[in-house]
Amino acid sequence: MALEVKLPIKVVQFGEGNFLRAFIGYAFQKLNKEVDFNAGIAVVQPIDRGMVDMLNDQDGLYTLFLKGVKKGQEIQEKELISNIVKGVNPYTDFQGYVSLAKEDSLEFIISNTTEAGIAYVKSDTLEMQPPSSFPAKLTVLLHERFKHYNGDASKGLTIIPCELINYNSDTLKEIILKYISDWNLSDDFKNWITNHNSFHNTLVDRIVPGYPKDEITAYNSQLDYEDNLIVSAETFFLWVIEGGEALKKKLPFDKTDLDVKIVDNMQPYRTRKVRILNGAHTSMVPFSILYGNQTVKETVDDEFTGAFVNKALSGEIAEVLEMGKEELKSFTDEVLDRFRNPFIKHQLSSIALNSISKFKVRVLPSLLEYIDIKKQIPVNLTFALACLIRFYGKEWNGKALPVNDGTDIVAFFNELWATNDLKKVAQETLANTVFWDQDLTQVPQLASAVEVALNEIENKGIKDGFEAYAQSFQ
Repeated sequence: MALEVKLPIKVVQFGEGNFLRAFIGYAFQKLNKEVDFNAGIAVVQPIDRGMVDMLNDQDGLYTLFLKGVKKGQEIQEKELISNIVKGVNPYTDFQGYVSLAKEDSLEFIISNTTEAGIAYVKSDTLEMQPPSSFPAKLTVLLHERFKHYNGDASKGLTIIPCELINYNSDTLKEIILKYISDWNLSDDFKNWITNHNSFHNTLVDRIVPGYPKDEITAYNSQLDYEDNLIVSAETFFLWVIEGGEALKKKLPFDKTDLDVKIVDNMQPYRTRKVRILNGAHTSMVPFSILYGNQTVKETVDDEFTGAFVNKALSGEIAEVLEMGKEELKSFTDEVLDRFRNPFIKHQLSSIALNSISKFKVRVLPSLLEYIDIKKQIPVNLTFALACLIRFYGKEWNGKALPVNDGTDIVAFFNELWATNDLKKVAQETLANTVFWDQDLTQVPQLASAVEVALNEIENKGIKDGFEAYAQSFQ
């Protein structure tokens, strides 16, 4: 499956994993095909062990399978991604790595080195070949480029990290400047970094299950070549990048059908994703597991649990977000389509990890803002909170629940539920400022509503319990 076209290296990509190959590789393939962008990617392996050798063995080629649901229709597509020019392992070929800095056509640095990748490691030095951390490796590369081009302002780069932390590029830039100080590098270099390189915060969103090992025979049967780097992903794609007109000209995604938003401020989009997508996941997990579902798809397909999730999303969470109603409705509909994706078996138990901290970040702000704005309790989100508390309690229907959290949190609930006093359970859980960073018993009506919900759950189960609880608000 070798291709002869040699694209100029416009992108150095830190990371060769499934996500970047299904997201960035796909995005630049779109630009190359639809806008004649002519961009080749050089992939850098950011840690000692990785897949660069496998990538080079296949001349940078791999097949991307896209599967999903859009407006009720199942979609299946496949594409041979062909824009990776080379893979470089700085641990075995450090000179090959630093030589990337001298590429005249280079314009972009893109990365996804996991959430832990953008980190400062004090022991990293300029002389190491290579330093251990991604920011230190990047500082070395930028310094090499600065020296090679004698500080030429036009040779600065556009740096777009895709790690899933908020303010990812701001954090990366801060660490680079820290290394410049630690390593006693010149003020001229520091000024070149600050004034002639641009850093852009991002939000990325696409579910990438990766290599389909359980179904690899079926995938391979669709190809007339051997591919050891098949990657599968959902069809949904969203990339939000902070930037202005200059970045829009550099990355003309507006000439494609790809959902890339270059905006002044990405925070509303991050809030939308955290509250709607992540918030729906977190609020549905205890409720749906207690009801008897096992997967996200089962949850949204079931008449009762599906209606519950839809009401929580459209009638409560979206109600307090500061974005246009049509935009929020469109995004909510897309999220529900993603949840219905028959090609992704998303186990509820796998989302249950650290549910208390997730609820605090993803769901609680919507619940509290709803109370503040509407002056009433959000019925579904409050019931979801009661289900969360019950989830951390004693066994359910004679079976242990898949609680997965810190030992201190589990011990707190074990002791509390041993009292068999539902009022005490509600009061002390809501009053726990370690969980919520505030005393939720001070929120009007919340503690009494949670106590009512816990009583209904205990006496009538989830479905009948919810209906009885909801009627109490009518």
